Amino acid sequence: MKSKPIRKVLVANRGEIAIRVCRTLREMGIRSVAVYSDADRESAHAFAADEAYWIGPAAASRSYLDAAKIIETARSAKADAIHPGYGFLAESADFAEQVQRAGLTWIGPTPEATRAMGDKVRARALAIRAGVPVLPGTEGPVSDPAELRRAAEAIGYPVVLKAAAGGGGKGMRRVNGPGEFEQAVRLTQGEAKSAFGDDRLYLERWLEKPRHIEVQILADAHGTVLALGERDCSIQRRHQKLVEETPSPALDDARRQELWGLAVKVAKAGGYTNAGTAEFLMDQEGRFHFLEMNARLQVEHPVTEMVLGLDLVREQIRIARGERLALVQSDVRPVGASIEFRVYAEDPDQGFLPQAGVVRRLELPAGPGVRCDFGVRSGGSVPVHYDPLIGKIIVWAPTRADAVARARRALDECLLEGIHTTLPIHRWLLAQEAFVTGRYDTAFLAHHFRHAEPPDAALAEEDAAALAAIFARLDSEAPRVEGAESLAGDGYSERRPMTAGVSGASSRWRAALPGLRTGMTGGRR
Repeated sequence: MKSKPIRKVLVANRGEIAIRVCRTLREMGIRSVAVYSDADRESAHAFAADEAYWIGPAAASRSYLDAAKIIETARSAKADAIHPGYGFLAESADFAEQVQRAGLTWIGPTPEATRAMGDKVRARALAIRAGVPVLPGTEGPVSDPAELRRAAEAIGYPVVLKAAAGGGGKGMRRVNGPGEFEQAVRLTQGEAKSAFGDDRLYLERWLEKPRHIEVQILADAHGTVLALGERDCSIQRRHQKLVEETPSPALDDARRQELWGLAVKVAKAGGYTNAGTAEFLMDQEGRFHFLEMNARLQVEHPVTEMVLGLDLVREQIRIARGERLALVQSDVRPVGASIEFRVYAEDPDQGFLPQAGVVRRLELPAGPGVRCDFGVRSGGSVPVHYDPLIGKIIVWAPTRADAVARARRALDECLLEGIHTTLPIHRWLLAQEAFVTGRYDTAFLAHHFRHAEPPDAALAEEDAAALAAIFARLDSEAPRVEGAESLAGDGYSERRPMTAGVSGASSRWRAALPGLRTGMTGGRR
């Protein structure tokens, strides 16, 4: 296969992942292009690249999700390739195809592999054909609530409803019995339609207190598929990850090799290339059940890099150029232990309600074995329009006990003022015996952290829908700006500052919720 030259890459994303990709590009001598919306004119990622271009209003649908605008910008900037990061268009097979039709290189799995693995129901069917175990559930996507109810009754409660096109913990809901089913379907379909443009659902048996363990995959176009170790992602709130670590304290060497083998088998069955992650649940008897394949780089990829001394973005670029992997499976020998703590702009004491505002002061930890990937800086704004993940603190040490101790020190050094974040819950977690000893599961926070779930779960469901309605209203009112401007060069000093006044927005949203609930038919809009 002839190597494809990559001299300039447009990063079709924002925040910490855009900065992280730009760093590797600079090390490789490849020029980088950032894109930014109206809400991100002053964002750190817009200054991390060699060039940066405006792509639209704050609404993601009119900026970071506007495939045509992104490709047009890449061609105007004379980029050779596009790296999608994670989120937004990262798992869009249609976008990947459009990139390739435009004569650009797509730094990610092929559109065919993304279609095979990105749809959760298709990936489930593929795993079954490959002999990889899955949980009992529906064989295909379902839109009819009556059909879903019949499947739930056949499988037995509790069950979990999932969006067929879902990911990132969105579009998932546990159903404990028939009395909850109608509302659960309505809310899950609404959320799935809003988040993914697809309201098809499928259903699986619910596992009590499992471990959520995933395997990092790297595959080239020459038939080599590697398992780069596992990550334990069991510390979660509302099915979304807060902490990830490798190696998993729940596995011995034999179980570890079994899990890696299952992940490679799934990836090969799907014809997978580039970086991806095979996700599994492990039940209390130690059995693995395939969940899904994330056809992109994961938020938690740094812990894998820390124990392997490997740059996964560099490997993604090499694979996209058509190069062979330099490793074989026997070379994959993780050293030490690494833990990642996600820092979200959320208030743990208010049911993890998203926050927005200005980060008045940010001082990040440093020292041996500490890495910080952040998308904000002191004086920077956290807008209401996007995912509330603002950064990650990652530690490495020779042993897990040393990594936990290092994490305590690093988190104590971190100072972030101006908005509520998840930093306090991480400090709390590091004092819990269950985490220190590695004996935790996906239900740990819900059972042990006093504010892991809002006091009124039904109210929280409607609050989420109402907040989404407010976001949509803000998006629709965002002004359209004609043309594009670069943040590089002389134009920098003429940029307008971001509009102030979003600090404390969460309290205003909460006050508006009762009126917004009136007349709502459920689901995110």
